[in-house]
Amino acid sequence: MVFLKVENIKFSYPKSSVTILDNISFSSREFEFISIIGPSGCGKSTLLRIMAGLIGAGGGRIFLDNSRVASPSNKISFVFQDFALLPWLSNLENVKLGLASKNMREEERERISLEMLNRLELTGFEDAYPNVLSGGMKQRVGLARALVSNPELLLMDEPFSSLDELTANSLRKTVIEVLKDRKALPKSVVMVSHNIEEAVEMSDKVVVLSNKPTYVKKIETIEIKRPRDKGSRLFRKKVDEIYSIFAG
Repeated sequence: MVFLKVENIKFSYPKSSVTILDNISFSSREFEFISIIGPSGCGKSTLLRIMAGLIGAGGGRIFLDNSRVASPSNKISFVFQDFALLPWLSNLENVKLGLASKNMREEERERISLEMLNRLELTGFEDAYPNVLSGGMKQRVGLARALVSNPELLLMDEPFSSLDELTANSLRKTVIEVLKDRKALPKSVVMVSHNIEEAVEMSDKVVVLSNKPTYVKKIETIEIKRPRDKGSRLFRKKVDEIYSIFAG
């Protein structure tokens, strides 16, 4: 059953005749992890913001569980590349923002937020402020805030790109582990990435975009058993195949 459907999305900047996105289409079933890769400036982040309902498309439609997405929804959460934490709030208070639209008692809001911070390995840092955290820990708080509301769709815009490789690798493994819980976490995940290895490691499908005007060059299915060994022949073969598509 198709859960997320991106249908013929077009986009041009206002007062510009340059087409950025040109009939972008793809879909996912429940509990599929999709990565979107493409050249810098091809509109990957713009596409993600259209999917979140943050900006309007020039054409096309987005459907989530057969309901059209045309504006921000509490069914959709977003993880930003630059963390987007409020510096005057503690880590716990930042995570509780993810439950702001929920009708629940403050005690319940705090309990759920503390549980999510614990799942993202941030126990002991609840009352600290973002300015004392490393980049990796800040992104863990950002992920906790996005996941705490139990969204149906999780969108991530290059969530590991501002981290060093060791930190990024550790956080990728944490995210993969957390997303195994199908009862409480997103039914669909879409991540923009510029890292092909990362996309193959984490995804069920990889959508490869062209340069502007941007179209879908190919959608690659990743049929490698998890956990994936990045040194295996199958893994390296898939990375090379996607790189060949990406490089044209």
